[in-house]
Amino acid sequence: MTSGTQVLRYAVGGLGLVLIGLGAWLVVAEPDPLGVLVWLAGALVLHDGVLAPLVFGVGLLLVGRRQRGLWRGALLVAGSVVLVALPLLVRPGAPPNPSALPLPYGRNLAIVLAGVAASAGALYLVRRGRDRVRRGRARAQRSPAADD
Repeated sequence: MTSGTQVLRYAVGGLGLVLIGLGAWLVVAEPDPLGVLVWLAGALVLHDGVLAPLVFGVGLLLVGRRQRGLWRGALLVAGSVVLVALPLLVRPGAPPNPSALPLPYGRNLAIVLAGVAASAGALYLVRRGRDRVRRGRARAQRSPAADD
């Protein structure tokens, strides 16, 4: 390992420790640190108990499929959109700022997810058609050579 790589590794590790310390300090400084810790534990359980097995299962379904990178990308975009919108959808009660939720987020989330699915499906069909044309051209080029 080079000296530059070691320096970078220690710098990134040190920055990580500083950020962990900052996070711990912010939790302790919170008026309800127990509530924050319960939320963090719930997030951990949700991630490890629901989200990770779901992603693993979808990954198993995609193994060996054509255009699996396309489907992975579509799922990544859809998951990111859901992660951004979900806190606004599941928050109990009225928002503290009425302008925070001026539109129907549930409907709009469904529209965005449908758009992601439609875009991925359309791109899949375009790529599949392009691959068929290429295979047809390859067969046409091989056929005259076989007649000789």
